[in-house]
This record gives sequence, structure tokens and C-alpha cells, in this order.
Amino acid sequence: MTAAEKTLDIRRPSKWVAEVWLNRPDVRNAFNDDVIAELTEAFSQLGQVNELRAIVLGAHGKAFCAGADLNWMRAMSGYSWDENFADAQKLADMLWTLDQCPVPIVGRLQGDCYAGGMGLASVCDVLIASNNVTFCLSEARLGLLPGTISPYVVRAMGTQAAKRYMVTAERFSAEQAHAMGMVHELCTTETLDSKVAEIVATLCGNGPQALRACKRLVQDVANQPINEALRAETARRIADIRASDEGKEGLQSFLQKRPAQWTTS
Repeated sequence: MTAAEKTLDIRRPSKWVAEVWLNRPDVRNAFNDDVIAELTEAFSQLGQVNELRAIVLGAHGKAFCAGADLNWMRAMSGYSWDENFADAQKLADMLWTLDQCPVPIVGRLQGDCYAGGMGLASVCDVLIASNNVTFCLSEARLGLLPGTISPYVVRAMGTQAAKRYMVTAERFSAEQAHAMGMVHELCTTETLDSKVAEIVATLCGNGPQALRACKRLVQDVANQPINEALRAETARRIADIRASDEGKEGLQSFLQKRPAQWTTS
């Protein structure tokens, strides 16, 4: 695949920030095998860049992601069970790669966010949407179900909302997604980029290792029983980070009323 054929536009506006843009605006950034493979590779590699503090996931054109590419769907219609399973496993692995990426992901949404696009949106750590976004879990209309994206969508939307919108395949608005807690920040199309930049700047002002540790902490303690083992584990983690160079520098900079070294280096 040549550079011109790549389905992603990956940028590094600064040493602390990466941007990953879906780059198939002519098909509303719909998924196919190439998109899945490139997203998996991109986030696998970016997750290993220690200096990164934020990754922005966005899309060129009018839509964020309209779900599956029509040509890809035509090909799948003739797949055997084994071929369908292998194909779905690639999508499941891609979503897992993004979800487990240690760097916080900021989602930038505009236009349509359908089906697999909702899976992408749901793995973002901070989700910012313009008020023209329309969401839809459309699979049931086609006699299908949103299988591989479901763990992330249910987590992002909540069980009750997910049940409704999976079984009805209704469209719902950015305002509704904001009300259910899936979307964190709602803004106009004109202010979308400035709001994303504001959140990214906030992330870049925080301790680099603390960012990653906080993301991991939420993943590890969510839905766990608050028992003796969990209490001990959380105590261990805060002891570890307090004793780290970054933790010591953060506390000293606060007490001395000066910027921490990571904000000035």
C-alpha cells in the first residue's frame, strides 16, 4: 500500500501529542480491512512512545465514521462461518488495542457516528462532539448485532441506553449522548477544534506517568468489589507514585508554588 492509499492521516503536531485522522471522506470514513489493520498498527506503535501525553482521534470530511464499507459488506455476505469469525476477530482486536493504549485518547466527532464508528468513539477516554453528530447502532436493521463493539458501547452508554438503542436501531443526537454521559463535551462545529485543543493542553499539563497510571487505574478498579485486596492494591499504587521521581517533583512544585518540570521541559 502506498502513502497515497493509506486510510489514516497520522500527524505529530508536537512531541507530546499525536493525531490520528480517518482519511476516507468520500465514503464517510467507513471501515474496511485496511482501516482496521492501520488503526491497529498505529495505536500499537503510538502506545509505545513514552513522551506522548495525548492522542487525538478524528476524521476528515463531514462524517466521523459511518460504520462498515459497502464493498466490505458485499464481500462478507459470501463468507463462511470461519471467515466471518476471523474477520470479526480483527475488529475486536483493533478495538482492544485502542482501549488498552496507555496514552489517553481524545475523540473528536462530527457528523455521522454509526455502528463500528460508535465502537471507536466508545474507546476514547475523553469524547468531544459537535452538536451536529448523529449516533446510531444500526446493526439490527440489517438482521445483525453490534457484537465486537458491544463491551465498549455498553460501558460508555450504560446498560439501559444500550439496550434501547441496540434493539431499536434508532438514531440519537449528540445532546442525548451527552445526557447519558457518553459524550463528555458538547460544542458547535465552529468551536470543536478549540475545545479539543483545550482538553489536549490540559492533559499535557499533567504528570506524564500519572496520566497513564490514572487511565490504567480506572480500567482496573471499574466494577470491582471494594474488598481488602482492592484497598491494598490502590494503596500500593499511590505509594509507588508518591515515591517516584515524578510524584516527588509534582508535590515539591506544588509546595514551592512553581511549575512542575514536565510543564517547562
